[in-house]
Amino acid sequence: MLAPHVRRVLGTAAGAALLMCAATPSAGAAAEPSETVTVDATGKVAPDGTLTLSGTYRCLGGSGPVFVSSSLRQGDSRVRTGVGGSTAVCDGADHRWTHTDRAEPGRFKPGPARVEATVMELSVGSLPLPRFHAVRQQDVTLVEG
Repeated sequence: MLAPHVRRVLGTAAGAALLMCAATPSAGAAAEPSETVTVDATGKVAPDGTLTLSGTYRCLGGSGPVFVSSSLRQGDSRVRTGVGGSTAVCDGADHRWTHTDRAEPGRFKPGPARVEATVMELSVGSLPLPRFHAVRQQDVTLVEG
Protein backbone atom coordinates (compact mmCIF):
# COMPACT_ATOMS: atom_id res chain seq x y z
CA MET A 1 0.00 0.00 0.00
CA LEU A 2 1.39 3.40 -0.95
CA ALA A 3 1.56 6.42 1.32
CA PRO A 4 -1.15 9.06 0.74
CA HIS A 5 1.28 11.56 -0.84
CA VAL A 6 2.52 8.94 -3.31
CA ARG A 7 -1.08 8.04 -4.19
CA ARG A 8 -1.77 11.74 -4.87
CA VAL A 9 1.27 11.88 -7.18
CA LEU A 10 0.07 8.74 -8.98
CA GLY A 11 -3.42 10.23 -9.29
CA THR A 12 -2.04 13.45 -10.72
CA ALA A 13 0.20 11.51 -13.08
CA ALA A 14 -2.68 9.32 -14.21
CA GLY A 15 -4.77 12.42 -14.93
CA ALA A 16 -1.92 13.94 -16.90
CA ALA A 17 -1.49 10.65 -18.71
CA LEU A 18 -5.13 10.62 -19.77
CA LEU A 19 -4.78 14.15 -21.10
CA MET A 20 -1.64 13.19 -22.98
CA CYS A 21 -3.38 10.17 -24.52
CA ALA A 22 -6.27 12.33 -25.62
CA ALA A 23 -3.89 14.87 -27.13
CA THR A 24 -1.62 12.32 -28.80
CA PRO A 25 -3.32 9.03 -29.65
CA SER A 26 -0.01 7.36 -30.44
CA ALA A 27 1.53 8.12 -27.02
CA GLY A 28 0.97 4.56 -25.79
CA ALA A 29 2.34 3.09 -29.02
CA ALA A 30 5.82 4.52 -28.41
CA ALA A 31 6.69 1.90 -25.78
CA GLU A 32 9.59 -0.42 -26.53
CA PRO A 33 8.44 -3.92 -27.57
CA SER A 34 10.62 -5.39 -24.82
CA GLU A 35 8.66 -3.43 -22.22
CA THR A 36 5.52 -5.24 -21.10
CA VAL A 37 2.83 -5.38 -18.46
CA THR A 38 0.53 -8.34 -17.93
CA VAL A 39 -2.60 -8.90 -15.86
CA ASP A 40 -3.40 -12.23 -14.23
CA ALA A 41 -6.65 -13.73 -15.53
CA THR A 42 -8.15 -13.91 -12.03
CA GLY A 43 -8.54 -11.14 -9.44
CA LYS A 44 -10.04 -11.31 -5.96
CA VAL A 45 -12.91 -9.47 -4.31
CA ALA A 46 -13.70 -9.96 -0.63
CA PRO A 47 -17.09 -9.36 1.03
CA ASP A 48 -15.65 -6.26 2.76
CA GLY A 49 -14.79 -4.74 -0.66
CA THR A 50 -11.06 -5.58 -0.64
CA LEU A 51 -9.79 -6.02 -4.20
CA THR A 52 -6.58 -7.75 -5.23
CA LEU A 53 -5.15 -7.62 -8.74
CA SER A 54 -1.77 -8.88 -9.93
CA GLY A 55 0.43 -9.49 -12.94
CA THR A 56 3.96 -8.92 -14.21
CA TYR A 57 5.92 -6.09 -15.81
CA ARG A 58 9.24 -5.48 -17.51
CA CYS A 59 10.70 -2.07 -18.32
CA LEU A 60 14.03 -0.56 -19.29
CA GLY A 61 15.93 2.53 -18.20
CA GLY A 62 14.13 5.52 -16.88
CA SER A 63 15.43 8.84 -15.60
CA GLY A 64 12.52 9.55 -13.28
CA PRO A 65 10.33 7.58 -10.89
CA VAL A 66 8.41 4.71 -12.51
CA PHE A 67 5.12 3.32 -11.25
CA VAL A 68 2.83 0.39 -11.96
CA SER A 69 -0.85 1.27 -11.59
CA SER A 70 -4.01 -0.74 -12.02
CA SER A 71 -7.70 0.06 -12.33
CA LEU A 72 -10.86 -2.02 -12.51
CA ARG A 73 -14.34 -1.67 -13.93
CA GLN A 74 -17.22 -4.09 -13.94
CA GLY A 75 -20.50 -4.34 -15.80
CA ASP A 76 -21.77 -1.41 -17.84
CA SER A 77 -19.91 1.14 -15.72
CA ARG A 78 -17.54 3.42 -17.61
CA VAL A 79 -15.98 4.45 -14.30
CA ARG A 80 -12.68 2.81 -13.41
CA THR A 81 -11.69 2.32 -9.80
CA GLY A 82 -7.99 2.58 -9.03
CA VAL A 83 -6.67 -0.51 -7.30
CA GLY A 84 -3.42 0.44 -5.65
CA GLY A 85 -0.12 1.31 -7.23
CA SER A 86 3.54 0.56 -6.67
CA THR A 87 6.98 1.69 -7.71
CA ALA A 88 8.69 -0.19 -10.53
CA VAL A 89 12.26 -1.36 -11.05
CA CYS A 90 13.24 -0.83 -14.69
CA ASP A 91 16.16 -3.21 -15.10
CA GLY A 92 14.90 -5.25 -18.07
CA ALA A 93 13.94 -8.21 -15.84
CA ASP A 94 10.43 -9.57 -15.27
CA HIS A 95 8.89 -8.50 -11.95
CA ARG A 96 5.57 -9.35 -10.24
CA TRP A 97 3.13 -6.68 -9.12
CA THR A 98 0.23 -7.13 -6.71
CA HIS A 99 -2.15 -4.32 -5.79
CA THR A 100 -4.71 -4.41 -3.01
CA ASP A 101 -7.22 -1.71 -2.21
CA ARG A 102 -10.68 -1.45 -0.72
CA ALA A 103 -13.81 -0.40 -2.57
CA GLU A 104 -17.27 0.12 -1.15
CA PRO A 105 -18.59 -3.30 -0.03
CA GLY A 106 -20.83 -4.73 -2.74
CA ARG A 107 -19.48 -2.39 -5.45
CA PHE A 108 -17.65 -5.28 -7.14
CA LYS A 109 -18.89 -8.86 -7.23
CA PRO A 110 -17.41 -12.17 -8.36
CA GLY A 111 -17.66 -12.43 -12.14
CA PRO A 112 -16.28 -10.77 -15.28
CA ALA A 113 -14.46 -7.43 -15.04
CA ARG A 114 -11.93 -5.38 -17.02
CA VAL A 115 -8.51 -4.36 -15.70
CA GLU A 116 -6.11 -1.77 -17.05
CA ALA A 117 -2.48 -1.92 -15.92
CA THR A 118 0.06 0.77 -16.78
CA VAL A 119 3.80 1.17 -16.30
CA MET A 120 4.48 4.90 -16.41
CA GLU A 121 7.47 7.11 -15.72
CA LEU A 122 7.37 10.72 -14.57
CA SER A 123 10.08 12.62 -16.42
CA VAL A 124 12.48 14.70 -14.40
CA GLY A 125 12.30 18.39 -15.19
CA SER A 126 10.42 21.58 -14.42
CA LEU A 127 7.14 19.95 -15.50
CA PRO A 128 6.93 16.20 -14.85
CA LEU A 129 5.40 14.57 -17.91
CA PRO A 130 4.35 10.94 -18.20
CA ARG A 131 6.19 8.44 -20.37
CA PHE A 132 4.40 5.15 -20.90
CA HIS A 133 6.55 2.04 -20.78
CA ALA A 134 3.61 -0.38 -21.19
CA VAL A 135 -0.21 -0.39 -21.04
CA ARG A 136 -2.56 -3.36 -21.08
CA GLN A 137 -6.34 -3.73 -20.86
CA GLN A 138 -7.61 -7.21 -20.15
CA ASP A 139 -10.79 -9.02 -19.24
CA VAL A 140 -10.47 -10.92 -15.96
CA THR A 141 -12.65 -12.95 -13.65
CA LEU A 142 -13.10 -11.76 -10.08
CA VAL A 143 -13.40 -14.58 -7.58
CA GLU A 144 -14.36 -14.36 -3.92
CA GLY A 145 -11.27 -14.25 -1.80
